[in-house]
Amino acid sequence: MSEFVVGDRAVFLPASGTLVVADLHVGRDEASDVEVPLGERADLRDRLAASLDRFSPAEVVFAGDVLHSFGRASAATETSLNGLTAACRDRGARPVLVAGNHDTMLSSVWDGPVHDEYRLVGKPGDDSGGGGEESEVLVCHGHEEPDGVVDCYVVGHDHPTITIEGRRRPCVLYGPGTYRGGDVLMLPAFNRLAPGVEINGMRTRDFQSPLVTDAEALRPLVYDEAADEALRFPPLGKLRRLL
Repeated sequence: MSEFVVGDRAVFLPASGTLVVADLHVGRDEASDVEVPLGERADLRDRLAASLDRFSPAEVVFAGDVLHSFGRASAATETSLNGLTAACRDRGARPVLVAGNHDTMLSSVWDGPVHDEYRLVGKPGDDSGGGGEESEVLVCHGHEEPDGVVDCYVVGHDHPTITIEGRRRPCVLYGPGTYRGGDVLMLPAFNRLAPGVEINGMRTRDFQSPLVTDAEALRPLVYDEAADEALRFPPLGKLRRLL
C-alpha cells in the first residue's frame, strides 16, 4: 500500500506528480433548464486552480467525460475547457485528456491528443502515506474494460456520493486489489452540477463501471475541507451495518 492524497473531488499521486480529476462535464450548465447562469465555468476553474496551487502537479489528467453534451460542443464549452487547460499550463502542469463515454465531440474543441487510457509510473495506495514498490497506474474513465493490467486503476464514471448523518457528500472509493489484482480508485464528479449517485445501499451489480467487481470491499474516503484531510470509512460491506 503506497501513497495518494484525496483532495476536493480529486486525487493526487505524489510519486508521479499527477493530479487526477474526472467527470468535469464541461457544458453541464448549458444543458440545464434554468434561465439563471449557474456559474459552472468559474466554479470549475477556481476549484481546479485551488488544487493546482495545493499540490503543484507536473501533469493533470482529466479522466473522462470532460464534456457533457454528446452531440455538440458550443463556443462557451470550448472557452471553458480552454480556461481549465490554461490554468494547468499557467502553473507548469501539463494537461492530459482521457476520453469518456460523453466525449464524442472532444476532438472538436481540443487540439491535443485524446487518450482512451493513460499510463503513469506511481505508487498506488491510500492517503495514509505508506511506502511500496514502484508501480504502474492506469487512468481511464471506467465505462469499459481497459486494455492494461497494472497495479492501480484510477477511474470516474459512477459519480459516487455517500450519505453520513443525513448529509450527502462526494467521495472517493478505494478498492484494494479488487480489479485484476490491482487497486481501484473511483473519483466523484468534479463538476458539482453533475448529479451524484448515493452508494450507501449499492451492490456490485448497481455500479455502471465494469471495474467494480466487489462493492463490499470499497472504502469511502470523504474530503473534509475544514480539516483539509480525508475522512476514512470502513468498506461498504461493514459500513452498511453501522449506518
